[in-house]
Amino acid sequence: MSVLLVGDFTHWQRRGIPMQKSKDGIWTATIELPPGKHHYRFIVDNEWCDDPECTLRVLNPYGSHNMVVQIA
Repeated sequence: MSVLLVGDFTHWQRRGIPMQKSKDGIWTATIELPPGKHHYRFIVDNEWCDDPECTLRVLNPYGSHNMVVQIA
């Protein structure tokens, strides 16, 4: 399985940031982001996917939602 993190911080490029699966089954990636709101999504095996843990979402131009994270 392939999981990529993409967002405004990657300019929504499909190659994204590769995520790694931990021993407990959680996919993670560590990146540094400047303070502010950042929109993101996952690409799982070439399919755009939501983050099921994210509750802050905004509609995007493609009829789905972008996830939003606020960095203090």
